[in-house]
Amino acid sequence: MNRDTREHLLGIAAVLVAAILWGTTGTAATFAPNVSAVAIGAVAMGGGGLMQAALYAGHIHRYAGQLRAQWRYLLLGALGVAVYPLAFYASMRLAGVSIGTVVSIGSAPLLSALIEYCLDGLRLTRRWVFGAGLGLVGMVLLCLADESGPVPTGTETDAIFGVLLGLLAGLTYALYSWTARRLMQRGIASRAAMGAIFGMGGLLLMPVLLITGAPLLASWGSASVGLYMALVPMFLGYLCFGHGLARTPASTATTITLFEPVVATGLAIIIVGERLPPMGWTGIGLILACLVLISASANANK
Repeated sequence: MNRDTREHLLGIAAVLVAAILWGTTGTAATFAPNVSAVAIGAVAMGGGGLMQAALYAGHIHRYAGQLRAQWRYLLLGALGVAVYPLAFYASMRLAGVSIGTVVSIGSAPLLSALIEYCLDGLRLTRRWVFGAGLGLVGMVLLCLADESGPVPTGTETDAIFGVLLGLLAGLTYALYSWTARRLMQRGIASRAAMGAIFGMGGLLLMPVLLITGAPLLASWGSASVGLYMALVPMFLGYLCFGHGLARTPASTATTITLFEPVVATGLAIIIVGERLPPMGWTGIGLILACLVLISASANANK
């Protein structure tokens, strides 16, 4: 096994760890039922982003000149970081948890691959396309099998807007992943790139947190959930994701993160006490097959 292959496999492993950490957010949020989804998203992504910026302040300062020269990518990535959690949680509120999750997370790999295909000339192999297709089908089956989420009570118009917001969430997720990798390809260290993008995105989310975050301080339990969300899934998770992005294409990384709903479902069964019908287990199997195919496809191009 040569050095490039080892680095690639380490990148895949890092993204998988990130997906596992992100998969804990849904179960964690159940311990703060009085906190709105938007506030949870703002404290998680905003707090985690500011922590990354603080940790990597030295790297950001060292690459400040290069970051200023690439300010368009930096701003685009920060906007993606800020918009993603708001669009994602609003999508689930309007269209329902299942549809919102399918559209937001399921669309990100395809949108990421489309961005790289159009702007970077990425060649998509048949194995990658087939693997991504399995993953998307698995996502749909898994979310359709999840009968634990609230049934949306709004109008059909609300559901349509929820789907559109889900697509926006998928696009912004793909966008900040692509811009972070683009900065890395321009010679900026992954720590500086991720710290700058998520730090700026975190600053943009602070007004949202100030407006919606009062319930987080209502009890020690809610405050603990907010701290956990910011520190573990978002801070540590995105450290791993940045490590993986430096070693794998953004389209591969976003596809691997389809493992997130598998983790979320498993925790819901074990901790929350939810049940998963056969359709859901089939979806999990397809997502695992997707991960194997995507990893093998990307490794074959090395």
